[in-house]
Amino acid sequence: MRVLGLDVGSRTIGVAVTDELGVAAHGVTTLSRRGTAKDVGQVLELVRRYQAERIVVGMPYELDGSPGKRAERVRVFYDALAAAGQTVEEWDERYSTVEAEEVLIQANVSRAKRKEVIDMMAAQVILQGWVDARSGEKA
Repeated sequence: MRVLGLDVGSRTIGVAVTDELGVAAHGVTTLSRRGTAKDVGQVLELVRRYQAERIVVGMPYELDGSPGKRAERVRVFYDALAAAGQTVEEWDERYSTVEAEEVLIQANVSRAKRKEVIDMMAAQVILQGWVDARSGEKA
């Protein structure tokens, strides 16, 4: 079962996908936001391309765990994906961008290149967290 992971921002959507076994997440692209309907269309095309059975959306909760303005905006997109017939789950994405940034810095990726790939890497961090939590449930 392949799963798509999304880091939904105001200007871009980072995208990651699991391998065929569903054990490792890999960043695949960053989409430019074009409005909810067009954004959903872009994601549905990726669902078809990767034959994903589920979409995990990073939800940007506040540090205290409450939903803030950003989470409310992401919820609109989440609901639109669900309305399009997709199986959608949310995953707490607090610190995912920070974690992705740290990985890129440790890999000695230039600041300019980090800016290009940070959303995709954040999606990978979100999806890998979801995958790891599921593997713990099976054990």
